[in-house]
Amino acid sequence: MHAGLQGLLAGSPCIRSAAESDAVWDKFIPPVTYTILSQSNSLSSTPPKSEELYMALCDNPVLIDEGNMSFSLDKWSGKKCYMIAAKRLRIAWGDTPNYWTRKSLLESRSVHFFHHPFKEAAKLHFVCWLEIRGRIETHMLSPSTTYKAYLVYKLTKRTYGLDWPAVVKVGARAYGFDYECPGLKEITTGIKHTAILVPQRKIQGHLARHHEINEVRFPNESRADGWLEMELGEFHCQGDEDVKLEMICCETSMGKSGLLVQGIESGIPMASESDYHQFVATRFERPSGLCACGNGLVWFNWDTLDDLGQDTG
Repeated sequence: MHAGLQGLLAGSPCIRSAAESDAVWDKFIPPVTYTILSQSNSLSSTPPKSEELYMALCDNPVLIDEGNMSFSLDKWSGKKCYMIAAKRLRIAWGDTPNYWTRKSLLESRSVHFFHHPFKEAAKLHFVCWLEIRGRIETHMLSPSTTYKAYLVYKLTKRTYGLDWPAVVKVGARAYGFDYECPGLKEITTGIKHTAILVPQRKIQGHLARHHEINEVRFPNESRADGWLEMELGEFHCQGDEDVKLEMICCETSMGKSGLLVQGIESGIPMASESDYHQFVATRFERPSGLCACGNGLVWFNWDTLDDLGQDTG
């Protein structure tokens, strides 16, 4: 929490009371959240306070769609976020045990276990044709919001061929589209191979020299759950589209192995502190707060976080 806001709450009990009230926190929770949770059996018989629910959904995604997806909230914007489980993705040769198998994520309860909700991931043994595709209805997303899609994965000890650039893409397609029409080659024609799934610090020197580093992207290694994420692209959701969002990662020119895929995530880019203050402001009638305190009013502004202490006597 911003230091100025901490001081403000400490010095103004009425504002602290408002900040802890369900009525205030309900403004931060998307209305459809309760419907989603009721379908996932995630609400207890005694519903939590709104603040507790908001924080829980920010830190602990819940399973929906019979375990094929997870749902969470972005802590800094309150926007809806989803991850599509590996078993729900369209993975070429994914049902052929010689190429792909399912690996239980329950076998090793590491410190990172509780950061991901899925019970299993897709493990790549060997393919030349790497094709991973996912889709989500845009009406599920928060309106007027720019989303980024990420492939969430790990590398196994026997990783091979993943240090060659892959094609990544995010785009809208007609509702009910067929994965096979048009095919992968037609969809990705003309798109540069820019995504290297191996972290830059591990790439061999000759490959680093062969590919212009400023033309490729490498995975983010700073996720709290210990997994890697490769950005696939972004999409601005207006809120009135009747389309599906398709997310693609593919490379079909050489053999590769050693990939463990958890899923594809549709999330919100990291927000700045000013974005957070704007988010808070939009939940109220004006970009500031007015709190009744006895016979007076305490005025606080989310941009400056200054207690102006206006007395109305």
